[in-house]
Parts: sequence; C-alpha cells; structure tokens
Amino acid sequence: MSTLFSPIELRGLKLSNRIMVSPMCQYSADDGSANDWHFTHINMLALSGAAMFCIEATHVEDIGRITPGCLGLYSDANEAALKPILASVRKHSKAAVAMQLAHAGRKASSQRPWEGGQLIPISAGGWQPVAPSAVPHKESETAPTALDEAGLTRIRNAFVAAARRADRLGIDALELHGAHGYLLHQFLSPIANKRTDRYGGSLENRMRFPLEVFDAVRAVFPDRKPIGMRVSATDWVEGAWDLAQTIEFAKELKKRGIDWIDVSSGGVSPLQKIPLGPGYQVPAAEAVRATGVTTMAVGLITEARQAEEIVSSGKADMVALARGMLYDPRWGWHAAAELGGEVSAPPQYWRSQPSTQKTLFGATTFGTR
Repeated sequence: MSTLFSPIELRGLKLSNRIMVSPMCQYSADDGSANDWHFTHINMLALSGAAMFCIEATHVEDIGRITPGCLGLYSDANEAALKPILASVRKHSKAAVAMQLAHAGRKASSQRPWEGGQLIPISAGGWQPVAPSAVPHKESETAPTALDEAGLTRIRNAFVAAARRADRLGIDALELHGAHGYLLHQFLSPIANKRTDRYGGSLENRMRFPLEVFDAVRAVFPDRKPIGMRVSATDWVEGAWDLAQTIEFAKELKKRGIDWIDVSSGGVSPLQKIPLGPGYQVPAAEAVRATGVTTMAVGLITEARQAEEIVSSGKADMVALARGMLYDPRWGWHAAAELGGEVSAPPQYWRSQPSTQKTLFGATTFGTR
C-alpha cells in the first residue's frame, strides 16, 4: 500500500492522504478581496486529489500585504468575497480547506513579481512597511518603521480577528506564515531583528512575538481545528537563522500544541545562497520531525515516487506541492494511479479514469442507456 495515500489526522481533522496543495500567492485580489480568478483557481485545485488545499497567504491587515494584489481577511468585504468560493468548493470537493494567515512586514508594498517585485515607494502608490527593526530588506530601500508596543498589539489582534473570520467562513485549518522573510520570520532572524528589548537579542526573545501570535490565534480558533506554521529552517546566510534555532522553535511550538510545521527556507535576505535541487528542503523537515512534531516537506517535490519515498521513509509526514500542482492540476490523481492509491473525484469525471485503473476513484459505476 502507498504511504502517501494513507490517512492522517491533524487534531480533529481527518485527511484521506498525505498531500496538501501549498498556499500560492496569486497577486490578483482587489483591495484584499478574492474575485473570479480566485474562484477558478481554488475550485480547480480543490479537485487535484490532494486531501487538503491551503488558500494563499491571506494578510491580516492592509499594510501587511506583500503587493497591492495580495489576498486579505481584514475587512467585511474580504470575508464576503470568499463565501461563494468556499460554498462552491464544499459543493464539489471533499478536500479540507486551510488558510495561511500572513503579514509581510518589511517586504510589504512590493510590485507583483511579473512587474519586477521591487518596493513601491509611497510616492508611487505604495505604503510604509513595518518591521521588528528599521532595517530594510535591501540596503538601497527606504527603511521600514520599527514596531512599538502598540503596533505589536495591533498586529496580534489582527491575526486574532482574521482567525475568527476564517472560522466563520468554515475554514478547516490555519497555517501561520513564519517563513520566507515575512514578519514572523523577521522577528526570528537576527538579520532583520536588531531590537534591544524583550523581542530581540537572544533566541528566546526573538521567538517571543511569533509564539505570542500563535498562542493568541490558538486561543480563539476552535480547539477541534488544527493550526500549523510554515517556517524557514535556514536563512542560507552565515551567522543568521539556522536549523538548530528552528529545532528549538519547533520544540516551543510543540509545547503549545502545534499540529504541524511546514518546513521551507530562505527569503529574509538577498544575500542568501540556496542550493536548489529536487527535495532540497527535505533534510530540514526530517530534522524538525525528530522533535515529535508532524511535519510537511516542501520544495521541488514534483514526482509521485519522490513524494512516496519522503513519507514512507519517515522524512516527513506529509508533502505540500505548489509549482507541481500549477503545472498538473490533477497531480493527485496521477500520483494515485502510479502508486495504486485512491482519490475522491466528482461523478462528472469518473469516466476519465484509465481503463487500467478501475478503482482510482473507488468502487464507482457509470451507467449509460
């Protein structure tokens, strides 16, 4: 039997397989609100065969968006725009729906990637980013505003408010974005965090704000629903955030009841040197898993047998796919066919299964007259 297509439980959420569609920014929202692009994108990938689909980085305040086109959940309009999309998913898909809550910190007010991805100055329609310290992402950029106590409280409360909105929408699980150089990662990394108060300096202090955000969200999100976090296991910069510190962070999250850690890397510095290759982040996921926390492996996982080996060998409990899913929106179906697994599909598609895979969609029949 395929381990990839075996069930797993995350708190009270039962998943039929070990595959998640990774949160993937679409940079296509209107003032933070989802639109017809998101309707198409989300509904398409909710039928991928993955047991869980994670909505892209959804920002908890307007100035926390990476780009003007990024999704948010900070207003009634944002919440209302997601309702019909989720209703359609529930009607046609059995996939669990998670949402990644995020704040971009000093990487906010950026152009969309296909427009260059650089900082948008206020004079060109951007806004003033905030961060742990007044240290820009690039030396040539205007410095962000260092957060004071009132700012920290505002952002914690914004995560809480977004979590409550997500629950009202019926979201099954949350993932906090603590990776890729965004705000929570900025607090963790000594590259971005130069504070001298209780939120900076020692590892304990740098972990404090991300842990406070996790605790605050966990306190208001229903206990039966799981919460995970995406982390950058290393900054890929000498003397910065690294795997040893990530493991200590994972231990603290475990004490607080974290349900999974999604192990990525990089993003906090343009000086990073990443050795890209298939499954290049899997060793970090395996190291984090040794703490006893359920882990997801991510990063250039594209082949069914590659994913199977990762979970069957115990390197991670689940895999999360991004680019592979965009290229092949039925990746889960094809992986199941290759590995002898089974996936859920709407009856309108049952006739698509290959003649050699009669049980791909279970014991289905399709009669005609």
